[in-house]
Amino acid sequence: MTAVSEAISRRPLERRSQPGRTGRHGLLRALVGGVAGAGLAALMMAGPAQARGPDGIADVAEKVIDAVVNISTSQTVEVKGGDGAMPQLPPGLEDFFDELNKNRRGGKGTTPQPHKVNSLGSGFIIDTAGIVVTNNHVIADADEINVILNDGTKIRAEVLGRDKKTDLAVLRFKPEKPLTAVKFGDSDKLRLGEWVIAIGNPFSLGGTVTAGIVSARNRDINSGPYDNYIQTDAAINRGNSGGPLFNLDGEVIGVNTAIISPSGGSIGIGFAVPSKTVAGVVDQLRQFGETRRGWLGVRIQQVTDEIADSLNIKPARGALVAGIDDKGPAKPAGIEPGDVIVRFDGKDIKEMKDLPRAVADTAVGKAVDVIVIRKGKEETVQVTLGRLQDDDKAVPAAAKSVTPDADKPATQKALGLDLAALSKDLRA
Repeated sequence: MTAVSEAISRRPLERRSQPGRTGRHGLLRALVGGVAGAGLAALMMAGPAQARGPDGIADVAEKVIDAVVNISTSQTVEVKGGDGAMPQLPPGLEDFFDELNKNRRGGKGTTPQPHKVNSLGSGFIIDTAGIVVTNNHVIADADEINVILNDGTKIRAEVLGRDKKTDLAVLRFKPEKPLTAVKFGDSDKLRLGEWVIAIGNPFSLGGTVTAGIVSARNRDINSGPYDNYIQTDAAINRGNSGGPLFNLDGEVIGVNTAIISPSGGSIGIGFAVPSKTVAGVVDQLRQFGETRRGWLGVRIQQVTDEIADSLNIKPARGALVAGIDDKGPAKPAGIEPGDVIVRFDGKDIKEMKDLPRAVADTAVGKAVDVIVIRKGKEETVQVTLGRLQDDDKAVPAAAKSVTPDADKPATQKALGLDLAALSKDLRA
């Protein structure tokens, strides 16, 4: 596994406090690097101002920065070892460390003491009534959540709803004075190379503005079933999680969520959940406190070139139905294993991953037309969608878990890991 692939798993961008580490040396290194590069910077400044970005960035930042907030959370953590106390130690050493700790604690032994862990992230206000959008991983497992406004005002907040699949959460707080709110733009209209602005709380520094361009759209980084990220080279770091990505009209077109970074800092590859996804999830979280996604009840797999040739589908496209849920809405509608879904509710299904997104974005109970290729011919079936439950997996057929009770290998715990023998099913 390369350094880049190791860093791709949803890297939380908020910064957790670490007692005893001030970060002073890291800041000094940055300052020294700035002095060393002063000569190069002077040469670059001779170029046209437009090379550093459009003049409108300053106007947008001034207009929206009061709508961007810092999210401060705290969580009480019990300090435990492998069995709830000290980690397993070799014979003889356990008594030594127990005696050592007794002396340090005045004879109190090694009883672990709970302590608070703090974290900081970002968010933005979408309603002057005190409604804030952020990432779910910013506030996950928090005992206390506070919203910090741009002027430093700190207010306790509560969770209205959260969605783990898209890593989004909606908070609410009672404003003490008039607020500034921002609106969602249309992320579908974004063009590659378009200028965007990220505002957030990197490394707990407070409101910070960075700018870049849209590097790519519809990125799948394998972090969830509905990956559809905007990729940007605007500097995004730890603490930017949950912060907004703006277009030059001051509209939110994404929520900064993840980065690729072998070093932990920005290397110019950041990802934001597109506003089209965010707006739909936020509406449901505000209305129901949960998400209510459509459910088709099929297991699917990619249509490879070989499969397309065997089914006489040119060019290769769609999602191959590998299995049908007996209790799902697809079965009574007449969808069969072997069908290739090429169009769903008026949306083209170009590849497998397009189908789960299209189904999830469709209202529960809606009757939709589904176009399938069956035995080389297109057919239209109508399906009334059910509701996807939290335990229903929107995953490819190849990822279906096999859990036969009789053959399930026994697991053992060691060093905080669950270990099991590699069975035939797991190997397959």
